[in-house]
Amino acid sequence: MSGARSFALLSIGAAVVTIAMKTGAWWITGSVGLLSDALEGSINLVGAIFALGMLSVAARPPDEDYAFGYSKGEYFSSGLEGALILVAAIAIAWTAIDRLIAPRALTQVGAGLVVSAAAALVNLAVARSLLAGGRRYRSIALEADARHLMTDVWTSVGVIAGVAAVSVTGWQRLDPLIAMAVAAHILWAGHELVRRSFHGLLDRALPEAELNAMNAVLDRYRHRGMDFHAVRTRQAGARSFVTLHVLVPANWTVAQGHAVAHQIEEDIRGALPGASILTHVEPIGRLESYQDMELDASPKKRDQ
Repeated sequence: MSGARSFALLSIGAAVVTIAMKTGAWWITGSVGLLSDALEGSINLVGAIFALGMLSVAARPPDEDYAFGYSKGEYFSSGLEGALILVAAIAIAWTAIDRLIAPRALTQVGAGLVVSAAAALVNLAVARSLLAGGRRYRSIALEADARHLMTDVWTSVGVIAGVAAVSVTGWQRLDPLIAMAVAAHILWAGHELVRRSFHGLLDRALPEAELNAMNAVLDRYRHRGMDFHAVRTRQAGARSFVTLHVLVPANWTVAQGHAVAHQIEEDIRGALPGASILTHVEPIGRLESYQDMELDASPKKRDQ
């Protein structure tokens, strides 16, 4: 995960640079839209710092207390970033309402827009880098940071368009209206990050594409007379977990069953690189082999 942490450091550096640039743009123009852009940049910085900390936690190896590792730590990062985005959206809307009631003329619009556009280009470059890093390391923390930065880019584009429109039309209330639209936009982005983090902490099943890849492997063995049930998957940050029961012919030896289960595990890892897989071999046709098919297979449940 050292590589993933280097991307988080890149995000921190970019956040510091863009906050300074956007604050300067707001100071030059007095635009509440540009102020909203700078406020969101501060959220980027907080999120990037927390992401770095959580990536460090997630990189720890499993131990006796946390046998499945620490990879879920990334969800705290993406969840916090989503929550901070929601707070920023409320703050931006509040500031925009005040300026809507009492409009204020903008000054030196051209210089402010140039600075804000440069900051947006920095965010665009860093976001693309973070997104590539998130995919490479299967890191939801980096992906969330990248998505947030891309939201920031589009926010900047909207704000720049709004400020430019004010300078052309002279309608001062257009600036806070654009800021309110920005607030609504990032409110949705924050909601999505919180939702994904929530699902991750609740051990949601793997994405459909990965489930299809795994089922394609299992279907090859079904054609050879085997079957599967109690198939459960979950994703914890960069790690994937799969458990399943492998039903083999009842006349097979333990060695035969173990060998085919081992091969199935290897084939699933080929479809889901890095997945942690646990198989349990059972004989086809035996009553006890079908008593633990339900998702809740506790002894109390089976006895009912």
